[in-house]
Amino acid sequence: MILLQLFFEFFKTGLFAVGGGLATIPFLQDIGARTGWFTNGDLTTMIAVSESTPGPMGVNMATYVGFESAGLPGAAVATLGLIAPSVIVIVIIAGFLQKFRQSKAVDAVFYGLRPASTALIAVAGLNVALSVFQSTGSSTGGAVQLNIPAILIAAAIFVGLHLKPLKKLHPIAFIGVAAVIGVVFQL
Repeated sequence: MILLQLFFEFFKTGLFAVGGGLATIPFLQDIGARTGWFTNGDLTTMIAVSESTPGPMGVNMATYVGFESAGLPGAAVATLGLIAPSVIVIVIIAGFLQKFRQSKAVDAVFYGLRPASTALIAVAGLNVALSVFQSTGSSTGGAVQLNIPAILIAAAIFVGLHLKPLKKLHPIAFIGVAAVIGVVFQL
């Protein structure tokens, strides 16, 4: 039963998450809340792992959730569920490619989808940022506290990405530096 549920949940995600891997985040937040398969904290870990491993982020996260929920069969089923809609749509579109290229209606649909997917990504990004930059302190009676090290790491990387000498660095360099800083702060 869980395999069918994994396939269905990730099929819906693959069908409606227009905009790539980041667009899957709101869907994953919903899946986690409804199924209990993972928490928002787990989701931030999945994002970090998915961003730092090869392959598409959405596929990596589907595979991770599937594996954690139902082992290797779950990983395969969740991944297939996520990519199946894209394969189906691509096969259909490939048959009508010339007609679609000239269609004003298709251009209009994508004109509307771009800002919608941008908004979904922005909201998901803000939710992830809030979960990373805030922590609930058990010693303070559950009061929300700022996670200063996380804010400093994010700010340093944000600034670094805008400095001319550092712009040329590969993103993996920033991920590596952040990982080292994380280890230092946790020790």
